[in-house]
Amino acid sequence: MKDGYIEKGYSPSRDDFEKIKRFTRKEFAEDELYIFSLILCNNDIDRDYEKFSVSALGELAKLFVGKTGIRDHSMKSSDQAARIFDAWVEKIPGRKTADGEELFALKAKAYTVRSEENKSLITEIDAGIKKEVSVSCSMGSAVCSVCGRDMKSAECSHIKGREYGGKSCYCILGDARDAYEWSFVAVPAQKEAGVTKSFNTERGGLSMTEITKKLNSAAGEITLSGSEAKELCSYLQEKEGLAELGEEYKKSLIKQLVSLCAKMIPQMDLKVFEGVASIMTAKELLCFKEAFEKKNAEANIPSPQLIKAGKKSENFNEFKI
Repeated sequence: MKDGYIEKGYSPSRDDFEKIKRFTRKEFAEDELYIFSLILCNNDIDRDYEKFSVSALGELAKLFVGKTGIRDHSMKSSDQAARIFDAWVEKIPGRKTADGEELFALKAKAYTVRSEENKSLITEIDAGIKKEVSVSCSMGSAVCSVCGRDMKSAECSHIKGREYGGKSCYCILGDARDAYEWSFVAVPAQKEAGVTKSFNTERGGLSMTEITKKLNSAAGEITLSGSEAKELCSYLQEKEGLAELGEEYKKSLIKQLVSLCAKMIPQMDLKVFEGVASIMTAKELLCFKEAFEKKNAEANIPSPQLIKAGKKSENFNEFKI
Protein backbone atom coordinates (compact mmCIF):
# COMPACT_ATOMS: atom_id res chain seq x y z
CA MET A 1 0.00 0.00 0.00
CA LYS A 2 1.45 3.31 -1.08
CA ASP A 3 -1.62 4.93 0.32
CA GLY A 4 -3.22 5.62 3.66
CA TYR A 5 -6.04 6.66 5.89
CA ILE A 6 -6.79 8.67 8.98
CA GLU A 7 -6.56 6.73 12.23
CA LYS A 8 -9.24 6.80 14.87
CA GLY A 9 -9.02 7.68 18.54
CA TYR A 10 -5.94 9.88 18.62
CA SER A 11 -5.30 12.08 21.66
CA PRO A 12 -2.59 14.73 21.16
CA SER A 13 0.15 15.18 23.73
CA ARG A 14 1.85 18.32 24.97
CA ASP A 15 4.87 17.37 22.86
CA ASP A 16 2.68 17.49 19.74
CA PHE A 17 1.76 21.11 20.36
CA GLU A 18 5.44 21.97 20.90
CA LYS A 19 6.32 20.46 17.49
CA ILE A 20 3.52 22.40 15.82
CA LYS A 21 5.05 25.68 16.98
CA ARG A 22 7.82 25.21 14.41
CA PHE A 23 5.28 25.79 11.63
CA THR A 24 3.01 28.52 13.02
CA ARG A 25 3.71 32.26 13.03
CA LYS A 26 1.93 32.72 16.35
CA GLU A 27 1.26 30.52 19.34
CA PHE A 28 -2.17 28.90 19.29
CA ALA A 29 -4.08 27.69 22.31
CA GLU A 30 -4.52 23.93 22.38
CA ASP A 31 -8.27 24.18 21.86
CA GLU A 32 -7.71 26.27 18.70
CA LEU A 33 -6.07 23.38 16.86
CA TYR A 34 -7.41 20.04 15.70
CA ILE A 35 -4.80 17.26 15.58
CA PHE A 36 -5.19 13.86 13.95
CA SER A 37 -2.95 10.94 13.02
CA LEU A 38 -2.81 9.14 9.70
CA ILE A 39 -1.04 6.37 7.85
CA LEU A 40 0.43 7.74 4.63
CA CYS A 41 1.68 4.55 2.98
CA ASN A 42 3.48 1.25 3.62
CA ASN A 43 5.74 -1.30 1.94
CA ASP A 44 3.05 -3.65 0.59
CA ILE A 45 2.43 -4.28 -3.12
CA ASP A 46 -0.43 -2.16 -4.48
CA ARG A 47 -2.82 -2.42 -7.42
CA ASP A 48 -0.22 -0.90 -9.73
CA TYR A 49 2.16 -3.73 -8.75
CA GLU A 50 4.48 -1.28 -7.04
CA LYS A 51 5.75 -0.98 -3.49
CA PHE A 52 8.02 1.25 -1.44
CA SER A 53 11.15 -0.24 0.08
CA VAL A 54 11.43 0.08 3.86
CA SER A 55 14.41 2.42 3.46
CA ALA A 56 12.32 4.61 1.13
CA LEU A 57 9.64 4.88 3.82
CA GLY A 58 12.30 6.21 6.21
CA GLU A 59 13.40 8.77 3.64
CA LEU A 60 9.81 9.85 3.03
CA ALA A 61 9.21 10.24 6.76
CA LYS A 62 11.74 13.08 6.83
CA LEU A 63 10.48 14.62 3.60
CA PHE A 64 6.80 14.72 4.57
CA VAL A 65 7.31 16.71 7.76
CA GLY A 66 5.93 20.20 7.07
CA LYS A 67 4.09 19.17 3.89
CA THR A 68 0.58 20.48 3.26
CA GLY A 69 -2.58 18.42 3.18
CA ILE A 70 -4.91 19.48 0.35
CA ARG A 71 -8.18 18.41 -1.26
CA ASP A 72 -8.08 16.07 -4.29
CA HIS A 73 -4.48 17.02 -5.16
CA SER A 74 -5.61 20.53 -6.07
CA MET A 75 -2.74 22.99 -6.40
CA LYS A 76 -4.86 25.97 -5.36
CA SER A 77 -3.85 27.57 -2.05
CA SER A 78 -7.52 27.81 -1.09
CA ASP A 79 -7.65 23.98 -1.00
CA GLN A 80 -4.93 23.69 1.64
CA ALA A 81 -6.49 21.99 4.65
CA ALA A 82 -3.83 20.74 7.09
CA ARG A 83 -0.10 20.26 7.65
CA ILE A 84 2.05 17.33 8.82
CA PHE A 85 4.23 18.16 11.83
CA ASP A 86 5.62 14.70 12.63
CA ALA A 87 6.26 11.46 10.69
CA TRP A 88 7.90 8.10 11.40
CA VAL A 89 8.08 4.48 10.22
CA GLU A 90 6.44 1.84 12.38
CA LYS A 91 6.41 -1.96 12.16
CA ILE A 92 2.92 -3.47 12.12
CA PRO A 93 2.99 -6.55 14.41
CA GLY A 94 1.73 -9.84 13.03
CA ARG A 95 1.31 -8.61 9.45
CA LYS A 96 3.32 -9.28 6.31
CA THR A 97 3.36 -7.88 2.79
CA ALA A 98 2.17 -9.83 -0.26
CA ASP A 99 5.77 -10.79 -1.02
CA GLY A 100 6.38 -12.07 2.52
CA GLU A 101 8.21 -9.14 4.12
CA GLU A 102 7.46 -7.65 7.52
CA LEU A 103 4.87 -4.90 7.12
CA PHE A 104 6.03 -1.35 7.87
CA ALA A 105 3.87 1.77 7.67
CA LEU A 106 4.74 5.44 7.29
CA LYS A 107 2.68 7.20 9.98
CA ALA A 108 2.23 10.93 10.51
CA LYS A 109 0.49 13.52 12.64
CA ALA A 110 -1.19 16.57 11.14
CA TYR A 111 -3.00 19.65 12.40
CA THR A 112 -5.55 22.13 11.16
CA VAL A 113 -7.13 25.24 12.70
CA ARG A 114 -10.52 24.99 14.36
CA SER A 115 -12.34 27.65 12.32
CA GLU A 116 -15.68 28.09 10.64
CA GLU A 117 -14.05 27.34 7.31
CA ASN A 118 -12.62 24.03 8.59
CA LYS A 119 -15.59 23.04 10.74
CA SER A 120 -17.12 20.76 8.10
CA LEU A 121 -13.73 19.15 7.37
CA ILE A 122 -13.17 18.34 11.05
CA THR A 123 -16.69 16.93 11.35
CA GLU A 124 -16.15 14.76 8.26
CA ILE A 125 -12.82 13.47 9.63
CA ASP A 126 -14.43 12.58 12.98
CA ALA A 127 -17.36 10.92 11.18
CA GLY A 128 -15.03 8.81 9.02
CA ILE A 129 -16.20 10.46 5.80
CA LYS A 130 -12.86 12.15 5.14
CA LYS A 131 -10.77 9.05 5.79
CA GLU A 132 -8.70 8.12 2.75
CA VAL A 133 -5.57 10.05 1.88
CA SER A 134 -3.19 9.98 -1.04
CA VAL A 135 0.44 11.08 -1.17
CA SER A 136 2.41 12.67 -3.99
CA CYS A 137 6.16 12.09 -4.07
CA SER A 138 9.16 11.68 -6.35
CA MET A 139 11.20 8.47 -6.39
CA GLY A 140 14.61 8.08 -7.95
CA SER A 141 14.65 4.33 -8.59
CA ALA A 142 12.23 1.65 -9.76
CA VAL A 143 13.76 -1.82 -9.39
CA CYS A 144 12.31 -4.95 -11.00
CA SER A 145 11.49 -7.74 -8.53
CA VAL A 146 12.43 -10.39 -11.12
CA CYS A 147 15.82 -9.28 -12.47
CA GLY A 148 16.82 -6.51 -10.05
CA ARG A 149 17.40 -4.01 -12.86
CA ASP A 150 15.97 -0.54 -13.33
CA MET A 151 12.51 -0.99 -14.87
CA LYS A 152 12.86 2.36 -16.67
CA SER A 153 15.90 1.16 -18.58
CA ALA A 154 16.15 -0.99 -21.70
CA GLU A 155 17.95 -3.69 -19.70
CA CYS A 156 14.70 -4.83 -18.06
CA SER A 157 12.08 -6.42 -20.33
CA HIS A 158 9.69 -7.57 -17.59
CA ILE A 159 6.11 -6.30 -17.29
CA LYS A 160 4.53 -5.43 -13.94
CA GLY A 161 1.76 -7.83 -12.92
CA ARG A 162 3.04 -10.75 -14.97
CA GLU A 163 4.67 -13.94 -13.70
CA TYR A 164 8.07 -15.17 -14.86
CA GLY A 165 9.02 -18.68 -13.82
CA GLY A 166 6.41 -18.56 -11.07
CA LYS A 167 7.73 -15.24 -9.74
CA SER A 168 5.45 -12.21 -9.77
CA CYS A 169 6.85 -9.04 -11.32
CA TYR A 170 6.42 -5.79 -9.41
CA CYS A 171 8.33 -2.54 -9.03
CA ILE A 172 10.23 -1.64 -5.87
CA LEU A 173 10.35 2.14 -5.44
CA GLY A 174 13.40 3.56 -3.69
CA ASP A 175 15.62 6.61 -3.35
CA ALA A 176 12.97 9.13 -2.28
CA ARG A 177 13.85 12.50 -3.82
CA ASP A 178 10.96 14.70 -2.67
CA ALA A 179 7.54 14.68 -1.03
CA TYR A 180 5.16 17.19 -2.58
CA GLU A 181 1.87 16.96 -0.70
CA TRP A 182 -0.78 14.65 0.68
CA SER A 183 -4.43 14.87 -0.12
CA PHE A 184 -7.91 13.93 1.04
CA VAL A 185 -9.40 11.90 -1.81
CA ALA A 186 -12.89 10.56 -2.47
CA VAL A 187 -11.84 7.61 -4.63
CA PRO A 188 -8.27 6.44 -3.96
CA ALA A 189 -6.35 4.65 -6.67
CA GLN A 190 -5.17 1.84 -4.39
CA LYS A 191 -7.02 -0.57 -2.10
CA GLU A 192 -7.07 1.58 1.01
CA ALA A 193 -6.36 4.97 -0.53
CA GLY A 194 -3.98 6.20 -3.20
CA VAL A 195 -0.67 7.63 -4.16
CA THR A 196 0.50 9.79 -7.01
CA LYS A 197 4.03 8.85 -8.04
CA SER A 198 6.61 10.48 -10.25
CA PHE A 199 10.11 9.35 -11.12
CA ASN A 200 12.77 11.98 -10.80
CA THR A 201 14.71 11.19 -13.92
CA GLU A 202 16.05 13.20 -16.83
CA ARG A 203 15.15 10.45 -19.26
CA GLY A 204 12.09 10.57 -21.40
CA GLY A 205 10.58 7.51 -23.07
CA LEU A 206 12.79 4.73 -24.33
CA SER A 207 14.56 5.46 -27.57
CA MET A 208 14.28 3.06 -30.50
CA THR A 209 17.80 1.83 -29.76
CA GLU A 210 16.79 1.00 -26.20
CA ILE A 211 13.58 -0.72 -27.34
CA THR A 212 15.62 -2.79 -29.80
CA LYS A 213 17.99 -3.80 -26.98
CA LYS A 214 14.98 -4.72 -24.87
CA LEU A 215 13.60 -6.92 -27.67
CA ASN A 216 16.96 -8.57 -28.27
CA SER A 217 17.50 -9.30 -24.57
CA ALA A 218 14.11 -11.00 -24.13
CA ALA A 219 14.41 -14.76 -23.69
CA GLY A 220 10.76 -15.50 -24.52
CA GLU A 221 7.47 -13.70 -24.85
CA ILE A 222 7.60 -9.94 -24.37
CA THR A 223 4.97 -7.22 -24.03
CA LEU A 224 5.69 -3.59 -24.81
CA SER A 225 4.16 -0.69 -22.93
CA GLY A 226 1.80 1.67 -24.76
CA SER A 227 4.48 4.36 -25.20
CA GLU A 228 7.02 1.80 -26.42
CA ALA A 229 4.52 0.35 -28.91
CA LYS A 230 3.80 3.84 -30.29
CA GLU A 231 7.53 4.54 -30.61
CA LEU A 232 8.03 1.24 -32.43
CA CYS A 233 5.11 1.90 -34.82
CA SER A 234 6.42 5.39 -35.58
CA TYR A 235 9.89 3.97 -36.25
CA LEU A 236 8.51 1.28 -38.57
CA GLN A 237 6.42 3.81 -40.51
CA GLU A 238 9.47 6.00 -41.01
CA LYS A 239 11.55 3.03 -42.17
CA GLU A 240 8.75 1.91 -44.46
CA GLY A 241 8.87 5.27 -46.23
CA LEU A 242 12.64 5.08 -46.56
CA ALA A 243 12.36 1.51 -47.87
CA GLU A 244 10.02 2.66 -50.64
CA LEU A 245 12.48 5.37 -51.66
CA GLY A 246 15.30 2.82 -51.58
CA GLU A 247 13.35 0.41 -53.79
CA GLU A 248 12.73 3.12 -56.38
CA TYR A 249 16.43 4.05 -56.33
CA LYS A 250 17.43 0.40 -56.83
CA LYS A 251 15.08 0.05 -59.82
CA SER A 252 16.68 3.17 -61.32
CA LEU A 253 20.18 1.72 -60.83
CA ILE A 254 19.21 -1.58 -62.49
CA LYS A 255 17.76 0.26 -65.48
CA GLN A 256 20.94 2.32 -65.90
CA LEU A 257 23.14 -0.77 -65.51
CA VAL A 258 21.21 -2.78 -68.16
CA SER A 259 21.49 0.16 -70.59
CA LEU A 260 25.27 0.35 -70.06
CA CYS A 261 25.60 -3.41 -70.48
CA ALA A 262 23.80 -3.22 -73.83
CA LYS A 263 26.41 -0.73 -75.04
CA MET A 264 29.51 -2.41 -73.66
CA ILE A 265 28.56 -6.08 -74.10
CA PRO A 266 26.05 -6.21 -76.98
CA GLN A 267 26.26 -10.01 -77.15
CA MET A 268 24.96 -10.31 -73.54
CA ASP A 269 21.42 -11.61 -73.01
CA LEU A 270 19.92 -8.53 -71.31
CA LYS A 271 17.06 -10.43 -69.64
CA VAL A 272 19.56 -12.74 -67.96
CA PHE A 273 21.71 -9.78 -66.91
CA GLU A 274 18.67 -7.92 -65.55
CA GLY A 275 17.76 -10.97 -63.47
CA VAL A 276 21.27 -11.07 -61.99
CA ALA A 277 21.20 -7.32 -61.31
CA SER A 278 17.86 -7.59 -59.47
CA ILE A 279 19.44 -9.71 -56.70
CA MET A 280 22.48 -7.46 -56.29
CA THR A 281 22.78 -5.11 -53.35
CA ALA A 282 22.83 -1.36 -53.94
CA LYS A 283 26.57 -1.36 -53.27
CA GLU A 284 27.17 -4.07 -55.91
CA LEU A 285 25.00 -2.27 -58.45
CA LEU A 286 26.95 0.96 -57.93
CA CYS A 287 30.24 -0.93 -58.33
CA PHE A 288 29.17 -2.47 -61.65
CA LYS A 289 27.75 0.86 -62.84
CA GLU A 290 31.04 2.62 -62.07
CA ALA A 291 33.06 -0.04 -63.94
CA PHE A 292 30.79 0.10 -67.01
CA GLU A 293 30.87 3.91 -67.06
CA LYS A 294 34.67 3.91 -66.84
CA LYS A 295 34.99 1.38 -69.67
CA ASN A 296 32.50 3.30 -71.78
CA ALA A 297 34.41 6.55 -71.24
CA GLU A 298 37.72 4.93 -72.30
CA ALA A 299 36.15 3.51 -75.47
CA ASN A 300 34.84 6.90 -76.48
CA ILE A 301 38.07 8.93 -76.09
CA PRO A 302 38.36 11.03 -79.33
CA SER A 303 41.52 10.72 -81.57
CA PRO A 304 43.18 13.69 -83.48
CA GLN A 305 42.03 13.72 -87.12
CA LEU A 306 45.53 14.54 -88.56
CA ILE A 307 47.12 11.34 -87.26
CA LYS A 308 47.44 8.81 -90.15
CA ALA A 309 46.70 5.21 -89.52
CA GLY A 310 49.52 2.70 -89.83
CA LYS A 311 53.16 2.66 -88.86
CA LYS A 312 55.26 5.76 -89.33
CA SER A 313 58.17 5.61 -91.75
CA GLU A 314 61.47 6.40 -90.12
CA ASN A 315 63.96 6.12 -93.12
CA PHE A 316 63.76 9.83 -94.00
CA ASN A 317 65.10 9.07 -97.57
CA GLU A 318 63.37 12.09 -99.09
CA PHE A 319 65.56 14.38 -96.99
CA LYS A 320 68.90 12.85 -98.11
CA ILE A 321 71.24 14.86 -100.51
